[in-house]
Amino acid sequence: MKLSETQLRDWLRLSMTENVGPATFRTLINRFGGAGQALQALPDISSRGGIRRPLRICSKEDAERILNNAAALDARFIAYGETDFPSLLPHADGCPPLLCVKGNIACAARPTVAIVGARNASALGLKFTRQIARELGAAGFTTVSGLARGIDTAAHEASSQTGTVAVLAGGIDNIYPPENAELYRQIIEHGGAIVTEMIPGTKPQAKHFPRRNRIISGMSYGTVVIEAAQRSGSLITARLANEQNRVVFAVPGSPMDPRASGTNKLIRQGAVLTTCSQDVLDHLAPMLEPQFPSLGSIDEPERTEFDYHEDVPQNVREQIISLLGTVPVEIDDLIRESGHPPALVLTVLLELELAGRLQRHGRQSVSAL
Repeated sequence: MKLSETQLRDWLRLSMTENVGPATFRTLINRFGGAGQALQALPDISSRGGIRRPLRICSKEDAERILNNAAALDARFIAYGETDFPSLLPHADGCPPLLCVKGNIACAARPTVAIVGARNASALGLKFTRQIARELGAAGFTTVSGLARGIDTAAHEASSQTGTVAVLAGGIDNIYPPENAELYRQIIEHGGAIVTEMIPGTKPQAKHFPRRNRIISGMSYGTVVIEAAQRSGSLITARLANEQNRVVFAVPGSPMDPRASGTNKLIRQGAVLTTCSQDVLDHLAPMLEPQFPSLGSIDEPERTEFDYHEDVPQNVREQIISLLGTVPVEIDDLIRESGHPPALVLTVLLELELAGRLQRHGRQSVSAL
């Protein structure tokens, strides 16, 4: 599949529209058959959800400006479903509909392993990272990481010759940290890629990093965590990898080193104890066929097609809303407790989300806003 220029512009417009997250984007595309048709339906749907002002929809002019800005940076947008979109990512919950890519994204077609860890890494941690990244690269893997200081930097540096993907929390033109500008250039020069779901010009903010982390783990067969304190962002990546049904590998460390407290805890929770690259290779081998095709042990992403009902009775809508609270509830439980057909419940949830009254969480859960 390859989107036309008009389709790509409409996908970008829909993805940039207020209250349209990845799950809602897919729901709208499946229901209306395309982004253009979904854009036309948004005002009516959001008004039925209770919004009291016009929904902010990305204009054609703004979308074209974003596409032109990306092209000026020698970057481009690719959509899930297109042949060069990272093949494992659509299997992950919350897969972004579009990625802005610079460099050779084809390197992500090879089997991928994420390597993450502490920014204030120890000398031994950095040495081990470089060793395992080099050996995994030599074995045919592409490494994925977040271009952060410490472990991420060491992983990218050691695997730049064999292929690495850096996932950014900001726009493709916002290198963070700034001192990795040369590493950014080397990754592209040596056949790797820079990836982000943000549009050019976006500055990285704290809320963007968990979103980046889900892409890192979602692109990868497994995530190797090397040195992570108890409240480390790397543990978020490990949790997301678990939720995405990916393998989590953890490198043990001294109980006296706070940087090992997170990884040691991961091992107690069932992560694969990892002391060398062979531990990773042995564990992933059964998941890979000789030519490293796709990940067979992960189910296809759940389809969200349903018959959208424009005439949901008000009493039904109110009952479904009454079942929602600030604590996330699984959609299947909501359907069961409401006693209504799934199509009616999903319709109300779609309307509420577009009206800014619903928040989606992992594992098909939602809560009221």
